[in-house]
Amino acid sequence: MRLQFAPYVLKFKEPSGTSRGVLTEKITCLLRLFDENEPGQFGIGEAAIFPGLSPEADERFFYKLMELQANVRLGLRTDLTKFPSLQCGFEQAIRDYSSGCQGIYFESPFVHGERSIEINGLIWMGDYERMLERIETKLNEGYKCIKLKIGAIDWRQEVDMIEYIRTRYSADKIEIRVDANGGFTMDNAIPRLQRLADLGVHSIEQPIKQGNPALMQFLCQVSPLPIALDEELIGKYTREDKASTLDIIKPAYIVLKPSLIGGFSGASEWIELAEERNIGWWITSSLESNIGLNALSQWVATLKTKIPQGLGTGGLFTNNFESPLYLSGDHLNYNQDIHIDRKALDALDWRE
Repeated sequence: MRLQFAPYVLKFKEPSGTSRGVLTEKITCLLRLFDENEPGQFGIGEAAIFPGLSPEADERFFYKLMELQANVRLGLRTDLTKFPSLQCGFEQAIRDYSSGCQGIYFESPFVHGERSIEINGLIWMGDYERMLERIETKLNEGYKCIKLKIGAIDWRQEVDMIEYIRTRYSADKIEIRVDANGGFTMDNAIPRLQRLADLGVHSIEQPIKQGNPALMQFLCQVSPLPIALDEELIGKYTREDKASTLDIIKPAYIVLKPSLIGGFSGASEWIELAEERNIGWWITSSLESNIGLNALSQWVATLKTKIPQGLGTGGLFTNNFESPLYLSGDHLNYNQDIHIDRKALDALDWRE
C-alpha cells in the first residue's frame, strides 16, 4: 500500500473571525491511500490541521507524516496518538478505501437519504451589525438552535444580540449556545455567566482558557449556566487523562472535534467516558473541507445524538470540493446521486 498527501489552501468567501484571529484562508492536508498496482482506486481522507490549535501544528506534523508514509509501505503500524489530525485523516482514508473508494465512510440510513442530522446555526465573530445580520439569516432559515461565538466585541453588545433573539423567541422555541473560546477571566466570569443564565442561554463553551483545571472545576461548581469543555479536551491522549479531566472538572457537557482529539476513535472514547458520568456531548466540525466534513457527518449519523450537532455546511469556502451534503432548513442531508469528483482530486499536487 502507498500513502500520498496533498496540501490544500481553503479560501474563505469572506474574512471569518475565530478564537485564533480573523482568517481569510486555512491550509489543510488531504491524504490518499491506494494499492500501487491499482493507483486509480484510492481512499481519501483529510488531516484538518488547525494552526494555533492543533497540538501538532508545527514541523513535527510533516516528520510524522513521512514516518506514516514509510510505515504504510512496509505494512507497519504508526503511533499517531499525539497527532490527532493525522489520526483522523488516516482513519478516513482507510475507511473509504475499505468500502470501495466511493466516499462511504460509515454505512447508515443517512447515506441512503433516509435520515438527516439536526445542526445548530453558527454565528461567526464579527462586528455588531454583521453578527445581527447573520442571526437574522439563521432564524429565517429555520434554525432552532443558534450558537454565538462571543468575546470578539464589547460584552454589552454581545448581551444585546442575545436579548434581540429572546425578545422574539423564548428558550423553548430557540436554543442559544455561546462559545467564549476562553475569553472570560475569573474577575468577570461569574457575573457574566449569571447574565447569560438570566437570558435563558442553554450552555457556554470554554468560558476561561484551557489549562486551568482547578479554576474550571470551581466555575462548573458555582455557575448558574451549564459549562461545556472544548479546548480543554485537546492534548488528553490516554483514557486515564480523559477520565481524570472529566472527574476533576465535572462539566455539564463536552464538545468533540475529532480532528483535534484523535479522530473518530479518540472521540468515541470521550463519548463512552462522558456517558458513564452522565455528561452530555455534541460533535463539532473544525473548518474541514467537504472531504473531512463528509466523513465527519457520516460518523455522527451513526451515533445516538439527542441534541443539535455543531456540523459545518461546507459553504464557507470559495474553492471547496463538490459534496453530497446539503441543507434543508436546519437539517443536514446526504444526496446519494452526488459524489466527490475523484478526477479533480487526482489532479491535486500529490506528494510522497
